[in-house]
Amino acid sequence: MKSVFALVAVALLPVTTAAQAPESEAVWNEFTTSLRAGSITADRVRPYYPQFREPMLRFLEDFRRNSRPEDWKVKPELHRVGDQIHGIISLTETDGKKVPYCFTLLVEDSRWYFQHVESIFIRLDQIGPLPASRFPDVTEAQKAWMRDERRVTEQIRVYNLLTKEKGRDFALRLFQDGAGYALEARTWVPFVSPSRAFILFLCWEQANLFANPVTLESLDDTSALIRLQPRWFRLYKQTAHLRQQIPEPEFRNIFETVWQDRARAAGWELNLEYRGNDSVLRFKR
Repeated sequence: MKSVFALVAVALLPVTTAAQAPESEAVWNEFTTSLRAGSITADRVRPYYPQFREPMLRFLEDFRRNSRPEDWKVKPELHRVGDQIHGIISLTETDGKKVPYCFTLLVEDSRWYFQHVESIFIRLDQIGPLPASRFPDVTEAQKAWMRDERRVTEQIRVYNLLTKEKGRDFALRLFQDGAGYALEARTWVPFVSPSRAFILFLCWEQANLFANPVTLESLDDTSALIRLQPRWFRLYKQTAHLRQQIPEPEFRNIFETVWQDRARAAGWELNLEYRGNDSVLRFKR
């Protein structure tokens, strides 16, 4: 799980004071004990928006089932900000890599509530003395996620608005940019035939512009095979808000509409298959 929500923690976080530390540690220990026991119920979840209660419960269950017990024994980095406690801890993913997460707890009347969890958090609390012209950064992969999450969220907002006002077919036409995409490929990759330029540009764009894993398996004058791992589908699975806004079949249909229109504009027929995290794009002329 790379990111779980459209909002990114960018607040300036003051470090927990010595007086606050014992209370924050006690709250954190009670929270993690409850999480590992699977005893956190819906009434103990106070998300930023009420509609995210169910996704947040689902994320907690994923952590309970998939994280390693020894991960929770490491002392977290705790920050107390008003009535919130932010705890940073690294958890082991299914691939064996450790990923830092920031869990946010809300404390009201000496009772804690789980509020949020995020794998992208910008350490602007470490900005240093002013004036400043350089700021703490996150990884390139995280920035690619942030850009796509913002872009896709806006696309779905517009899609839903147009579907309501003009109908689904009208809304889908908004995403049909095939003519322009084929022209980009032809003009920016002028040293091969237009059909090959389209395939090669697709791979370059996904790898270098959007940082999506992509493999060009084969290419000749009449066929091409591309394996792509688009962030489009991971965003749907790993954020709290997109599932609340659009059913999965419609979300997938937008993706397919885009690539079918682009393929047609470049003179290709496209067959799409899905294998695990891979989208397999088979092109024929």
